[in-house]
Amino acid sequence: MSGDGPRVPLAAASPPGNSPSTARRLRHLVRVRASEHPAIYLPFARRKYPGPSPEVISSETELVIDGYTRSATTFAVYAFQLAQVRPVRIAHHLHAPAQLIAAARRGIPVLALIRDPQGAILSQLVREPWVALRDALVAYTRFYSCLLPYRSSFVVGEFDQVTRDFGAVVRQLNRRFGTLFQEFQHTEANVRECYALSRKRPTLSRTLLGFESGLVTRDEFNRERDRLERTPPQSPSTADVWVPSPERERAKAVLLERWRQADLARLRDRAQAAYGEFLGLNGSGPGCP
Repeated sequence: MSGDGPRVPLAAASPPGNSPSTARRLRHLVRVRASEHPAIYLPFARRKYPGPSPEVISSETELVIDGYTRSATTFAVYAFQLAQVRPVRIAHHLHAPAQLIAAARRGIPVLALIRDPQGAILSQLVREPWVALRDALVAYTRFYSCLLPYRSSFVVGEFDQVTRDFGAVVRQLNRRFGTLFQEFQHTEANVRECYALSRKRPTLSRTLLGFESGLVTRDEFNRERDRLERTPPQSPSTADVWVPSPERERAKAVLLERWRQADLARLRDRAQAAYGEFLGLNGSGPGCP
């Protein structure tokens, strides 16, 4: 994909203290490039993710909820489905611009999620320590720069609003697309339920994952709940992957020192500019690579 702004390079040396293997780093960089192109990435994603989650856009998709990783996608998907009176077919959790671009081209309602680069990337590296910080900054910038030509086709959900007042976000979707989705009631009990489901995601329950994608009704899911409560995650260390925890915050504090180092200043500025432009906070940005 080409654009008017300067090209964002993908090749860069891994920073000290965060050195992924060459093979893993190469896979990440190739995925960043490929995921910008629907014709390349989506056929691959359909083979890799046959369902029930992540869900790839299809002719049955009613809504797309997606964004850069660690931008509250899981919370948004659960909050949305818990509020509906019937399952809604959602494409989600690819964390690929291609999915959002394809939805814009088809006229499918889109909630494009975004989080400030520091919050998103430090959270990403806690979960994906094999990703170099420098590479993550480049990936974040490319992600939102490539979506700028389609920005008017999205409702943008900023992380803080999604996690604090998701009902208002659904209201924006209904106004923008003429839909009649039920608004999430952002009560303490409902938020607690979203986090409880997120903690059960690592069990890989097909009923739970199907509920995310609109393949399972609320009644079907409720019948599965008792068994799910007794099912441990496949790996105990993944139990809090999708929810805040003290351990994650401590790990991010360690990464913050590297984040602030001077050699990353230019990449930080580019990522912040992409964030601001996508939200409409400034008049110019890095441009689409």
